Amino acid sequence: MIELLTADTPNGKKISIMLEEINYEYKVTKVNIYKDEQFKPEFRKISPFSKIPVIIDHENNKEAIFESGAILMYLGEKSKKFYYEKDRLKINQWLMAQMAYVGPLIGQHHQFHHYNPGKSKFGEDRYFKITRTIYGDLNERLGQSKFLAGDNYTIADIATWPWIARHEWHDVGLKNFENLTRWYLEIGKRDAVIKGFDFMKRGEVIPKP
Repeated sequence: MIELLTADTPNGKKISIMLEEINYEYKVTKVNIYKDEQFKPEFRKISPFSKIPVIIDHENNKEAIFESGAILMYLGEKSKKFYYEKDRLKINQWLMAQMAYVGPLIGQHHQFHHYNPGKSKFGEDRYFKITRTIYGDLNERLGQSKFLAGDNYTIADIATWPWIARHEWHDVGLKNFENLTRWYLEIGKRDAVIKGFDFMKRGEVIPKP
């Protein structure tokens, strides 16, 4: 059994979607990041940067894994699903692009545009433009390839999709990006994605473009 310690964020949804995709038994342990539970000493023992998500694999000597990209790689290797050996170089590149670029920069857009509007015009303008560029870059790639790393749905798509699922926060206009919209809708129809998106059991529905 896998224990998922997390909050309801795009990074958290990556892992719940993956666990649903590979059909692993898991339980969710909620970490209230708004009450700073991620900074408690017992959580920092398994997450040294005080970040969610973390998994504990109770089938593997209670091994704890932090960082969502590393968790996806671990689960992909463990299940032998969505992390194909023949495509691994491309998968790793697109996964790292999400971890280092797509998530952090769109996350800053959330901070300035969604959570703290009006506090910094520079910040709002900068991260809006970057987010729009990211949409364009992903759209260009998905005009050349069915999924991010090629013809197969992989952990790179699972990592990236939850960030685009917050498109209503971005005000970029997902419908303006035809290839990205096609990819978003196709993945959003998967049963595991629908279940993983609502892993907190709050009746969350995937936003339409």
